[in-house]
Amino acid sequence: ICGYIPWPLRGLRALMLFFFATSALPAQPADLFRNKTIRIIAGSVAGGYYDNYARLMSRHLGEHLPGKPTIVVANMPGASGVQAANYIQEVAPKDGTALATFNKSMPFYEVIESSGVRFKSSELTWIGALSQTVDTMAMWHTTGVKTVEDAKKREFVLGAVSAVGTTYIYPALLNATIGTKFRMVTGYNGGILIDHGMEKGEVEGRGSNQWASWKSEHPDWVRDKKINIIVQIGLRREPDLPGVPMLTDLAETDEQRKIFEFISTTSALDGPLVGAPGMQGEAREALRRAFDAMVATPEFKAEDRKST
Repeated sequence: ICGYIPWPLRGLRALMLFFFATSALPAQPADLFRNKTIRIIAGSVAGGYYDNYARLMSRHLGEHLPGKPTIVVANMPGASGVQAANYIQEVAPKDGTALATFNKSMPFYEVIESSGVRFKSSELTWIGALSQTVDTMAMWHTTGVKTVEDAKKREFVLGAVSAVGTTYIYPALLNATIGTKFRMVTGYNGGILIDHGMEKGEVEGRGSNQWASWKSEHPDWVRDKKINIIVQIGLRREPDLPGVPMLTDLAETDEQRKIFEFISTTSALDGPLVGAPGMQGEAREALRRAFDAMVATPEFKAEDRKST
């Protein structure tokens, strides 16, 4: 992985610049999206983290687009979001009527050449990102695992969506670098089903989930300490998790630190809104302007706070 680090760090910075490049956009035709329907493809099952983001945006984005189009959500789970990203790369129309939100780690999956990846992160049309929450690794409370050191004492079984996604990659990385003993069971069709598996005792933890997702989807688990967060992966520590180490804190060598820093950068792309490569200029700029306007409104902020 180390050999790939310089390119993605530059690439991620370039993608992040897209999100803030709307300050001098030209005026858009008032009827650009009139009588049109925009689909937001959610790269998760219904009720999942990215499905919730897609539905939140679908209720607000249209009000800020010229022509006030109808916006609907379609779910396309598969391979931790890779299926949705491939669709946007290869099939989606370039007029702005098909967008997607999916796992923020797509550039990482591309760099490590994960199976099934056909998209090119640098070619996609990046509209914006809703969140920079950290990823977390969580263990079910009955395991007694409260720290990464505890996870080195015996084998622990974690649920995973696929060998492509972070539910598998994060624990596999810790196994290979610092000596944890996780065993990943793949095949869960989304994080919600992994959560059900923890409740039923099928698995003992989940290798990846956003902290904001735990708070919004399982506030009782957080309140009642049903899950123990043992590591957080991102660029900044969550105020709610002051005693939980960042992934970079666990590095034992310079090489490990570089790997962990690279992986942590993807948190800046969470809740992305993405369109097809080569999107028409007027549509691209209208969507970026609308995204910025949407996230600044009191109505959107209030609903976003309520959901998290």
